Amino acid sequence: MVNHLQPTNEEPLIELQRIANGDEQEFRRLFHYFSPRLNQFAFSIIRVKEAATEVVDDVFIRLWKQKERATTIANIRVYLYVAVKNSALNYLSSKANQQITEPFNHLDIALSRDQLPDQKMISAELQKRITSAIEALPPRCKMIFKLVREDGLRYKDVAEILNLTVNTVDAQMVIAVKRIAEKVQSHFTSFPKKSVKK
Repeated sequence: MVNHLQPTNEEPLIELQRIANGDEQEFRRLFHYFSPRLNQFAFSIIRVKEAATEVVDDVFIRLWKQKERATTIANIRVYLYVAVKNSALNYLSSKANQQITEPFNHLDIALSRDQLPDQKMISAELQKRITSAIEALPPRCKMIFKLVREDGLRYKDVAEILNLTVNTVDAQMVIAVKRIAEKVQSHFTSFPKKSVKK
């Protein structure tokens, strides 16, 4: 069983065993690395900034309270996203006082405005077309695209977080890329190529 988080890009190596042993500094590293993107993920569901922050904080508080079980978590990244998703949907259910059956089919997903290094090399006009194409994607498709491209999650992780099959995630990514390609058309040769982990 994997009990630590392998670093990808600038992602820190998180030792879950140290967290299980009560290492507050290690827990802070986990919190500071994941909380910004988890806040954005929660906000895309709840659409209330303060509530999204509260949801994420509660997830980390629960994790710390149950820190002895940290080493049983196979994939801390997926664990945190699923916990935040569930807490956010519970928040919406309690506020709306109704069961939400299709939580990702009506949401307006907020995309990060932070530019990746490769995006800085693209002309402003092309970037505008790409952003417009992404914003025009259907909500679930946009969320999947965001989790894969912006948050760097694997297809299988996104599938687990959103309770979908890997094939569905793959199909939605194909749709997203196709629609973006159609939007930028003549500029597509400059579209940033980024390897996607399946």
